[in-house]
Amino acid sequence: MAPTQQRHVDRLLRQQASLAEFGSYAFSEPQLSKILTEAARVCAEGLGVPFCKICRYRALEDDLLIEAGWGWHEGVVGRVVSAANETSPQGRAYVTGLPVILGNLREANDVVLPAFYGEHGIISTIDVIIKGKEGDAYGVLEIDNPRQHTYDRHDIDFLTGFANVLAEAVATATRNQLMRDTVLKMEALVREKDKLLAERAMMAEELKHRVRNNLQLIQAMLFTHMKIGGGEEEQASVRAISRRVMTLSQVYEQLLGTGLDRTIDLGEYMRSLCGRLPGLQGNGGGGIALVCRAEALPVDLDTVTAMGMAVAEIVSNSFEHAFPDGIGTVSVALSRSADGKDGVLTVADDGVGFVEKPGSKRHGVGLVRRLVQQVMGTVEKGDGPGTSWSLTFPLHTPPREPTPAVAH
Repeated sequence: MAPTQQRHVDRLLRQQASLAEFGSYAFSEPQLSKILTEAARVCAEGLGVPFCKICRYRALEDDLLIEAGWGWHEGVVGRVVSAANETSPQGRAYVTGLPVILGNLREANDVVLPAFYGEHGIISTIDVIIKGKEGDAYGVLEIDNPRQHTYDRHDIDFLTGFANVLAEAVATATRNQLMRDTVLKMEALVREKDKLLAERAMMAEELKHRVRNNLQLIQAMLFTHMKIGGGEEEQASVRAISRRVMTLSQVYEQLLGTGLDRTIDLGEYMRSLCGRLPGLQGNGGGGIALVCRAEALPVDLDTVTAMGMAVAEIVSNSFEHAFPDGIGTVSVALSRSADGKDGVLTVADDGVGFVEKPGSKRHGVGLVRRLVQQVMGTVEKGDGPGTSWSLTFPLHTPPREPTPAVAH
């Protein structure tokens, strides 16, 4: 093989190796700035020239900024721009989409060149467009030589192929950066959300403590009032108020262990409530036993409150009216309905029985019905012996405007 042919083959092999080297680097490097700088270096060495630059098109300014380069003095990369029109070599390549070859800039009278060309002694240049995926070109790839040189078809093919690989690398790096930015924004939003949730949880806990403590304070004041004295009718009224305050206080006792959860275990709440109800009766319950059997049943806060107050009213009525001799049993049972859609609360006693008069509001019956209706439930009175009430309520209550219950 002749020396000239051997040099030609060596150059082609060097260019192919440069292209492969850059492709391997570009698709593993996440930072676009490093990809562009490496592209300028590899491209310059592949064509055996000391200078190379990559110009990015800026739509708002309608110019080409030198985004990266190799071999240039400080102050060129990132600062110098050329017009994105046919008055500059880069602009001509960008506008036409075709390679622009200037073998001797001294003879090119139809182009306007920035001062740094003369400062670096640039004589010949080649510009090729860096195509974009969506039709819009990223910019222009240019090699610069301080010596006059005649470039052949192989040089143009290498530079064009290199620009195509660079275009794909730019698109990939841009997509990856967009994904990283999106992930970072999402992580920041999650951190902000967690912070807000933590603050909300702390405020909710503080609010629950304050409400519970205030209810307990009111209850203590009512107990003190009952000890001072008053007629039987007044004592009964104060006990009724105290009982209702206590049921609300018990709700907040349960809430303190559930964080921001909108559901409470109604079974656990009923067992705790039944443990305290006898102490609120006139004689402390005497010989009357209160038995509670309740399975775990998570329900919403409104349902817990309504069911708690309703059960407290019924149990209190049984203690006061069902046992003239002061001896008997009241039972509270909580379970799911057969189809699992509803909860069923049964309150029964083995006392003397109770006959409800139509429209009667005595013994808290009217209040019980209104409380259960608030959560879309129903109240049914069972047959004797004794007295039994069945409170049925949906486990998934549809949202509705609450109707305040007023005791009569």
